[in-house]
Amino acid sequence: MYVAIEGIDCVGKSTQIELLKKDFKEALFTFEPGATELGKNIRNILLDGKFALSKKTEFLLFLADRAQHYYEVISKNKEKLIISDRSLISGIAYAKDYDIELLFKLNSFAIDDFLPQKIIFLYIDEEELSKRLENKAKDNIEKRGISYFLEIQNNIKNTINFLKEKEKKLKILNINAALKKEEIYKKIKEFLND
Repeated sequence: MYVAIEGIDCVGKSTQIELLKKDFKEALFTFEPGATELGKNIRNILLDGKFALSKKTEFLLFLADRAQHYYEVISKNKEKLIISDRSLISGIAYAKDYDIELLFKLNSFAIDDFLPQKIIFLYIDEEELSKRLENKAKDNIEKRGISYFLEIQNNIKNTINFLKEKEKKLKILNINAALKKEEIYKKIKEFLND
């Protein structure tokens, strides 16, 4: 089973993944962008702000990372439980200026149409996001601010709904990231074991 954990920065994806690693020892844990050698270099280009990238270039770099990640990690482990921090959902949501059908086709091409079977979506309200971002050193994308992240969060939700229309068997768990981490984890664990 391929599971994607989705949400904007600061919603606690990493925290939940660390908890999952203790209970799902047989699972393969991965992430996007940057889980491969090529991906690390792409991630650095995207996040360090050294290059003035066009929106199209940024999208294509994320897509290149996703294609390599699928080739090196996902495709070779389909028989395992794969839990990924982000997926094509983020890729589509962050590329907010382009047609969703085109984005879906390009992302599907990059991953040979292998979509997650379960999606965990952690969402957050503006006040809580503001508190969490305040105490964090910001990378090139996080410097875009709260309104940008709230727009992306809405895009993630819309992308998940779009995928649900394409893949009726897709299972989705929406969780408020403001809940206690133990409460969130309990819901995730039940969802994965279902």
